[in-house]
This record gives sequence, structure tokens and C-alpha cells, in this order.
Amino acid sequence: MLNTEDPKRDAEWVYQMIRASLIELFQLDPARITPEARLADDLEIDSIDAVDLVDQVKRATGRKVSAEDFKSVRTVSDLARAVERLVRS
Repeated sequence: MLNTEDPKRDAEWVYQMIRASLIELFQLDPARITPEARLADDLEIDSIDAVDLVDQVKRATGRKVSAEDFKSVRTVSDLARAVERLVRS
């Protein structure tokens, strides 16, 4: 769970939540999921998959998520930063 007093811990929680979601939803090899991995090119996450991923993030964070929140997301790291911004808002 998030701890708003410790941003470093929050960043790790967000990354691990995303990583676990990618593994669970898309049966990805954990070794393929790195901060630099490109969602579309490296992990083969398409627009339909992205909807499932956004829904998973919404459930995990309890926050409303819009497509605009993830407009510039390309990598796992981009996604983690977007989710961090979302939970801090």
C-alpha cells in the first residue's frame, strides 16, 4: 500500500504493482519487464491490453484513471511515473 510520507517507497510499490500486473494479465516473463521496456514494442501491449492494464491500475490504486493520464506513456518507467502522479493528486 502507498505511504505518502515516503516517496521512494511509494515509487517501489508502484513499480512492483505494475510489474505484477503485467505478469498476471499478460503472462509475461518477469525478466522482460524492466524500467526501460517499451510497452508496445518490447512487451507487445496493444491498445486493448492497455485498457485491461488501466483497469488493473484503477483497482490497485483506487483512483479514477483517464486515457489522458497515460497519453505520453511508452515505457514501464513512464507508466510508473504516471501512476505515481495519479496517486499523489
